[in-house]
Amino acid sequence: MIYELRVYTAMPGRLPDVLARFRDHTVGIWNRLGIRQLGYWTTAVGPDSNVLTYMLVWESLADREALWGKFVVDPEWVEVRKASEAAGPIVAKMDNSFLAPTSFSPAK
Repeated sequence: MIYELRVYTAMPGRLPDVLARFRDHTVGIWNRLGIRQLGYWTTAVGPDSNVLTYMLVWESLADREALWGKFVVDPEWVEVRKASEAAGPIVAKMDNSFLAPTSFSPAK
């Protein structure tokens, strides 16, 4: 099992737009494509108040490449992204890391 940690820093004032795109569109597209989501978080206390942090779960890097490849060309996603960015980009920066559980981790 591979966990992907993704952190989206929104453009100033655009975090509500990022959250709406995920809530109203991205989650459903990923469910349809079989992309497993572990959870989504915003910062309750701390310096990064303009970010969305979330984790995805993959069987393998090959699984990730196959499913992500389907996602980025999905016609619904292409249209949603275009519409959500009609007034300009909503994400300023995106970081991702692939995490492997330790031998003592409850998550495997």
